[in-house]
Formats: sequence, structure tokens, C-alpha cells
Amino acid sequence: MDIVESIKKQISENSILLYMKGTPQFPQCGFSSRTVEAVMACGHKFAYVNILEHPDIRSELPKFANWPTFPQLWVNGELVGGCDIVTEMAQSGELQPLLDAAVKA
Repeated sequence: MDIVESIKKQISENSILLYMKGTPQFPQCGFSSRTVEAVMACGHKFAYVNILEHPDIRSELPKFANWPTFPQLWVNGELVGGCDIVTEMAQSGELQPLLDAAVKA
């Protein structure tokens, strides 16, 4: 399976998916750490891909998503955004209902 097909499969099979540096338990950058905190605060299970272990995904996903940086939060097949957007949504109260709806979908 080519890498873009693999990315599409990951996105379609996980209602909440975070592409990040490191793991939720051990984030490898501050942006990934803040994003994980915001997502975890919503209380739902989510999938993640450690892009440091997958250099092929790390190189292809920014082109596929048209989003140059990591982390990237995907919800129900749609790119929500990176650290700034996710933390702003968490602070404004928009992230919780988005993730609640994704889990129920």
C-alpha cells in the first residue's frame, strides 16, 4: 500500500486521530504536548501516529493535508488543525462538542 493510501486509511478508520511527535504519554515537542493535553481533557479515546517513527508519513502528510506542520488533529476525516487551533478551540469550548459528536457518529 502506498503511503498516501495508508494515510487515507488511518484517517478514515479513526474518528479522532492525532499525528504528533512522540506519544500521548511521552510527547516529543511542546506543540504536540499542548495538543495532546487539549484532546485528552475532552475525555475521549483517540488514535495517534508518532511521525518520528514514520518518516514516510512525516514527509507525505503535509503535502496530502496541505498543512505544513505537526501535530495535526483529524476528526471524522477532516483536518481540524495544529496546536494553535486546537488549543484555541479547547479554550473557547469548541473542541469538546466536536469530539463528542465524532465519538457518537
